[in-house]
Amino acid sequence: MTDAGQGRVVAWVGSHILPHETAVRAWLRRRLPPGQDADDVIQETYFRLSRLADVAHIVNPRAYFFQAARSIMLEHARRARVVRIEALTENDALRILDDEPSPERITAARRELARVRALIDLLPDRCRRVFELRKIEGVPQREIARRLGVSENVVENEAVKGLRLILKALEEDALEGPTAFRDIKGHEQDRKRRRDR
Repeated sequence: MTDAGQGRVVAWVGSHILPHETAVRAWLRRRLPPGQDADDVIQETYFRLSRLADVAHIVNPRAYFFQAARSIMLEHARRARVVRIEALTENDALRILDDEPSPERITAARRELARVRALIDLLPDRCRRVFELRKIEGVPQREIARRLGVSENVVENEAVKGLRLILKALEEDALEGPTAFRDIKGHEQDRKRRRDR
């Protein structure tokens, strides 16, 4: 897939899938078996959706998001069951294959991480702090709200806003080339100005 095609899919995920994260997360919390984490399922769902070659076939993004998250939740449950059974019955027979990534993949991943880190640093202050605590450090929403003296709803909104701004900047980078990073704070200020008119 071309960078432009990938950028369009990422933008689609940001505008059509991201708004449903709260509902999917609440649904997962009620259904996840012990030992599974809603954040892991959500993150893997976003990853898989962002890697789609095309999204034209998706008529109902909300239902598609729920179904994708459900499939990943079931995969995790099956994998956990298989690992437990193998660990009990064939522990000595298991061989761990060397699945070391190539130096090129390591370099590319580091470059991508640096790009995302730079974008996180450009987020508005409270949004950046919430995003780092929630998405990087894995601090629960309730704890972040307590630490920052805000409601859980504010924490959730700031985390979604941060992800949306980062996805938008990555889309622009994919469409316009590596020198096309925009100032995320500038985007946010432009949006506020347009809203206030």
